[in-house]
Formats: sequence, structure tokens, C-alpha cells
Amino acid sequence: MFKSTAVIALVALMIGGTNTAAQEQTTPTHGPWQLIVSSGSFIPTGAHRAAVERGNTTVAQVSYLVQEGLALTASFGWARTRDVAGLDSPRLHMFTYDLGAEVRGGRWLDGSRLSFRPFAGAGAGGRTYDYRKLPVDATHNAAGYVSAGGELGIVHRVTLRLEARDYITGFKGLDGVGATETRNDVTVMAGLRLGVR
Repeated sequence: MFKSTAVIALVALMIGGTNTAAQEQTTPTHGPWQLIVSSGSFIPTGAHRAAVERGNTTVAQVSYLVQEGLALTASFGWARTRDVAGLDSPRLHMFTYDLGAEVRGGRWLDGSRLSFRPFAGAGAGGRTYDYRKLPVDATHNAAGYVSAGGELGIVHRVTLRLEARDYITGFKGLDGVGATETRNDVTVMAGLRLGVR
């Protein structure tokens, strides 16, 4: 957990140190709203690995560009995982939903064919675990995250977005019984956006 947070903090510092003049020269050629659907992996860490297993995830993210270099983001993620402590490891839906802010640096590359732009963010929301087939009530927990990543633009038409999020969540057990604990997991995802960047 501390290693991933340190890496994200380092990326944020690099973004903050990006040449300000380069940011001022960058003029957005897209509207303020952006939608991207990403796929990736949910990776529990520490004690959380004893409760749920690693799984595939799909994340829909809507961003609103407040000003050049600052965006508000809303995300909804769905991970397919299992309760590793339960009998026969029953399948789980895991839903994550949050609001946050994202600081986007100036473009490190801005050639005719390739460009790269780093970003870092933070936000808060919730996490829901719901058994797919068992008659057990879903459990709901608070969640917060920090994130870092980058957008690789290709020939001004396609953008590949890579993002890693480090989540801290509450966890009261998948049956909702017991004391609430703090858990940690990481989500790594990638998605394509088409259109003029």
C-alpha cells in the first residue's frame, strides 16, 4: 500500500513540475465532456486477499473539464470476483462508485503522430459487494482513492488512457456482520477514446 501511494505521489509531483509555459500553449480541441469505458483488473492487497480474489473489472468514467489541466470525474466500476473464504468460493459482484478531481499535466510529447499527458487524481465514494446467486443482502462501504496515469495520443485521433487507482475502503465482512475494518486494493485499467484530442 505504501509503495503504490508513494509512486502515485511521485507522479503527482512530476505533473506539478511540468513546464507551465507548455500548459499555456496547449489549447483543447475537444468539448468539456469526455466519456471512456475501460477494462482492467481489481487486485486486493494485504488482509483483503483473504476475503476476495483478484478479478476483471469494467469502469465507465465521465469527466468534465473545468479548465485546462483540471477535470471533475465520476466513475462506476463493476468487478467480477469471488468470496475466497466462503464455501465453494461463491461469485460476487463488486460495484465501486465515486466522484473526484483530476489534475492533468502539460503534454510531455506533442508530435504529429504521438503525444503523452500525465495526470493524478483523488476522490471518494462507495463500494458494494453483492453475491451473484446467494440470497444474502448486499453490503455497502465507504471508499476513497488516489490515482495516477497517462494518456497516449496517437495520430490526433485515438487516445489510450492508462490509470492505476489505490483504494482505501471500509469492510464489515461480506455478510455485514462484525466490526468495520480498513482494507486496501488497487485497480489497474486501460481504455480507448476515439476523436480529435
